[in-house]
Amino acid sequence: MVLERGEVANSWRHERWDSLRLLTPNWLSRLPGHRYDGPDPNGYMTMGEVIDFIERFADASHAPIRTGTNVTSMRQTDDGYLVNTSGGEIRCRSVIVASGACNLPTVPPFGDAVPASVAQLTPFDYRNPDQLPAGGVLVVGASATGVQLAAELVRSGRPVTLSVGEHVRLPRTYRGRDVLWWMEQSGLWDERYDQVDDLTRARRLPSPQLVGTSERTTLDLNALADLGVEMVGRWATVRDGRALFSGGLRNMFSLADLKLERLLITFDDWARSNDSEDIVEPPARSAPTRVPAAARWQLDLRSGEISTVIWATGFRPDYGWLDVPVVDLKGRLRHDGGMVDSPGMYALGLPVLRRRKSTFIHGIEADARDVVAHLSGYLAATPRSTGGPTRHGTLSAQYE
Repeated sequence: MVLERGEVANSWRHERWDSLRLLTPNWLSRLPGHRYDGPDPNGYMTMGEVIDFIERFADASHAPIRTGTNVTSMRQTDDGYLVNTSGGEIRCRSVIVASGACNLPTVPPFGDAVPASVAQLTPFDYRNPDQLPAGGVLVVGASATGVQLAAELVRSGRPVTLSVGEHVRLPRTYRGRDVLWWMEQSGLWDERYDQVDDLTRARRLPSPQLVGTSERTTLDLNALADLGVEMVGRWATVRDGRALFSGGLRNMFSLADLKLERLLITFDDWARSNDSEDIVEPPARSAPTRVPAAARWQLDLRSGEISTVIWATGFRPDYGWLDVPVVDLKGRLRHDGGMVDSPGMYALGLPVLRRRKSTFIHGIEADARDVVAHLSGYLAATPRSTGGPTRHGTLSAQYE
């Protein structure tokens, strides 16, 4: 059985802003036996289209879903797990934790020191520019979410300041193809977790600076600067009502540009070695990220210049319901390619779970096949209980 705390595609219904589109092109949207079949394969699904896509997959797969069923706790028993839910107890031999890595927005502790006159929102709260009070907006974080919100807000006529930390710069298209076509064709997305040099770092990388638009435009820091967004460094702390920023913008920009150059060289090498030069355009490079002439080191949050802070500083999983000792001190699930450090427990939908593409819609199928194959072997080797009427020999997966 599949447990869902709300409706099918619940997060897409209730925890996304209005204009959000998938970062991946429609032709890349696929699940087992189910793929995009609409008229715009090179487009990017809207929020409503993603909901419909997932709903249709749930119907086609006949998944035994229990919606409106919130898991409140789960503990290990002698022969499996006891799962307490808002709909009663479930006993099962095996569990797949598929609640994802983005259950809660991450806000730094110094957010408490922001003056009360400044509204604070996370991407879970934000819907559109009209909901914000009049005045300037400080967007914190320059990954996919941060750059998209900064662009939307500045286009609405608001003054926008973007606090930039570590980020991954990507062009929307390269040599005439979507950059994610290159990731797919070159095999980079299929790199396994046990082949990655620094797995811990790979799993913590910020999402790339991409946006899905009909124009297939690149949304990097240069594009934001052209729109009028002011860049400042990483927000370090708040002191006496002032936001203090680091002075490392130049280094941040150079590091992102260097990583991008290395990636594009990898794509070029793949095209040459696979006789694909004739199906793509000639190599080209974007201009280096422009460093502001005089980036501010501090901003007085009491002056009225900034009326809203939006924390686009990432997300974290929520395992508060999990009464099994499989979560490390940093709140991450301990697992080896989806096999959790507890018999009969598995995970899906986490960053670089088994491949670099694990958290993308099209990446779940290969991970799921590997995890379910291991799970099937575990069940075959584990005697089935003949316990009471609440005991099930079935798989319980939690989707949040």
